Amino acid sequence: MATNTTHATSQASVSESNRSRIVKHLYHNGISSRAQIAKALELTPAAITKITARLIEAGMIEETGDLEGSKNRRSIGLKLNTTHFRIIGIKFARSLVQIGVFDLCGNTLSFENLPTVCDNTINDSIVTIHQRVEQLLDNDPSIVAIGMAVPGPYLRNVGRTAVVSNMQGWRKINFIDEFATAFRVPVFIEQDARAGALAHYLFDPSVHADDNLAYYLVGEGVGLGVIDNGRLINGFLGAATEIGHISIDVNGRPCDCGNIGCLERYCSTPAIHDTLIADGTVVPGAADMTHTEAARALFAKAGDGDEAAIAIVREVARYVGYGCVTIFNGYNPEHIIIGDIVSEAGPILLDEVRATVAERAIPEINASTSISLSTLSADAAVSGAAAVAVTQFLEHPSVFFDVS
Repeated sequence: MATNTTHATSQASVSESNRSRIVKHLYHNGISSRAQIAKALELTPAAITKITARLIEAGMIEETGDLEGSKNRRSIGLKLNTTHFRIIGIKFARSLVQIGVFDLCGNTLSFENLPTVCDNTINDSIVTIHQRVEQLLDNDPSIVAIGMAVPGPYLRNVGRTAVVSNMQGWRKINFIDEFATAFRVPVFIEQDARAGALAHYLFDPSVHADDNLAYYLVGEGVGLGVIDNGRLINGFLGAATEIGHISIDVNGRPCDCGNIGCLERYCSTPAIHDTLIADGTVVPGAADMTHTEAARALFAKAGDGDEAAIAIVREVARYVGYGCVTIFNGYNPEHIIIGDIVSEAGPILLDEVRATVAERAIPEINASTSISLSTLSADAAVSGAAAVAVTQFLEHPSVFFDVS
């Protein structure tokens, strides 16, 4: 009996894998014939016909008009309708919570910032998120999943973030208990920088075909998501790649994580905000601004040529550059993409990051690694939250549709 059960489980796993491979092929390659899919995936035409019939019946894919085949033979095309299914993406970033609705290709259909969160309003924000998501689901039956991007280090099996610098109240929120079964559609939760890496992998046409990339989140916190040979690096608890809590100064500033001199104490928006408040002149009234507002005011002045503002941006960029050197030596990705609020400093930041890396990195690694700023139209962690759900949609079709 156990053998039969094991065989059935194994067969179901193979079937799901083949369904996923077909759906992914259509996602990445567009309209394809059954013969083209069979050749690309090295599956038999009979298997393709059987699987695609169930996917069509379930409404996951659809037939299109005739395609020009080999030897002038005509065949029917198949496509995954990426505009028909929608995903909610939610980014949690200490004082900032953002909600967007996206299609399967990451195109933004709606986007909103919730009211600024304080330590004593976190519970109110959770209530607001529940209400807003329910409204979106009620108004749009084409929404099939929700993805969430949360600050790291995120303990994925526990459902809680271990450290949230500058706003420890978030540590009390168990995202799995709070959201996993709260809505009519499945919810998928990921560390924010890993979500950003998935966003670029799926949605960024300049890098999605590459298997090795790092998304370097520099915002209210500093995080890193690494895709190595097509797979996210998670670590045992889900707390890997936490570059924001790697020390760059053993005698430096204390961090809420218990370490000293952590990278995020020098280049995150709270660190920038502290610098501006202490300075008192570059951004007048900085003390009355949010972290994001103060950082953006600084970047605007630097963009206008203010020398004092440029000097602060360059100092921040040098620390960001130190992080890039650590990424080089720790993970050796082909691409490093810098995103989130600090990336809005633009070319001044990027030029200084590259100069710092050129001084400190192994030349051969530097020569073979690109460093760029994120060009996604939406914040990569928000669209990344959607990408987390899209990835599940592509990898596990049976979770969303009756295709067995």
